[in-house]
Amino acid sequence: MALLEAQDLSVHFGGLAAVRGVSFGIEPGERLALIGPNGAGKTTLFNLLTGQIRPSGGKVFFKGQDITNASVFSRVHMGMARSFQITSLFPYQSVMVNAMIGLQGVDRSRYGFFRHMFNDKALTGAARELLESTDLWDLKDEIVSSLAYGQQRKLEIALSLASKPELLLLDEPSCGLTTVESADITRRIRDLGSKITVLMIAHDMDLVFGVAERVILLHYGEIACEGTCDEIRSNAMVREIYMGSRKQFDVSR
Repeated sequence: MALLEAQDLSVHFGGLAAVRGVSFGIEPGERLALIGPNGAGKTTLFNLLTGQIRPSGGKVFFKGQDITNASVFSRVHMGMARSFQITSLFPYQSVMVNAMIGLQGVDRSRYGFFRHMFNDKALTGAARELLESTDLWDLKDEIVSSLAYGQQRKLEIALSLASKPELLLLDEPSCGLTTVESADITRRIRDLGSKITVLMIAHDMDLVFGVAERVILLHYGEIACEGTCDEIRSNAMVREIYMGSRKQFDVSR
């Protein structure tokens, strides 16, 4: 059974059909990438899957349950987590405080105010464990706005793992990163393990081909084609629609 399934999803904004009749599933442990030109509807589709917006038509299922009308918070507690294309951190707080807020936000049993967080030994211990697991512990006292952009992206992905999700949705995880930073993010996504299923939006084809087992091309809000990385590399439609170039899909790379 698919972990996540979209059935004939559509959404309209006035007269604009941003997503039109999209259907696909993702199996437990799978790495699936969504690619497509700007304006193809990729982030809108993510918003439908995660509950930020409601569909005009169609349904979303997670672990066999219809979650089409479920709240964002409910989906998080069912096992979904998301990172955004633009970092959504607290820029004027430390890395440690960001980690603690992230952990506190996904735990229904915690209703303490910000000033009480450091009195919670379980919370501080969990924050340390999260930061150590992502090689960010040495930066715990740094203010987020002072970090390099790649470090901020790494922190946001770390916080998206705070809820121990079964499904991780990543929106352009390598956006704005250097080649070295992007390679590090690629390795970290690969190393997440089979217990975490990954659905990601990406323009970085090195990231896509380094992580994904299957790729879906979205174009004008519809699925234009899908296949393995090798099939996508050699697909003339993908070259024409998405890149307009053979270079980035050269199978000899």
